[in-house]
Amino acid sequence: VQLQASGGGLVQAGGSLRLSCKASGMILSEFSGNIMSWYRQAPGKQREMVATVTGSKDTNYTDSVKGRFTISRDNGKRTAYLQMNNLKPEDTAAYYCHTIRFKKYHYWGQGTLVTVSS
Repeated sequence: VQLQASGGGLVQAGGSLRLSCKASGMILSEFSGNIMSWYRQAPGKQREMVATVTGSKDTNYTDSVKGRFTISRDNGKRTAYLQMNNLKPEDTAAYYCHTIRFKKYHYWGQGTLVTVSS
């Protein structure tokens, strides 16, 4: 199983980016049932959960991104997305997608860097 994250870049404050996380090596029924998450890690800080989406498309967000970020998934494409609007300099971080297989095996994408200039 591999998670391939993409979509990061440099953007001015107030701008938008859309991150994608493509999963390979999972059959559709498994991907559809797995929780997909986005985490981020800023320099010198611990990795934190940003957003999660369940197989039934229930979502959860950390407080600092509520109302600005939207997580979604397209099961047919085995892809999860993170739409980020009204970006702030404090959103600058490496963003990682994550999933858990069989409730115990953790998989991480390689990280995609988001830099927000003021």
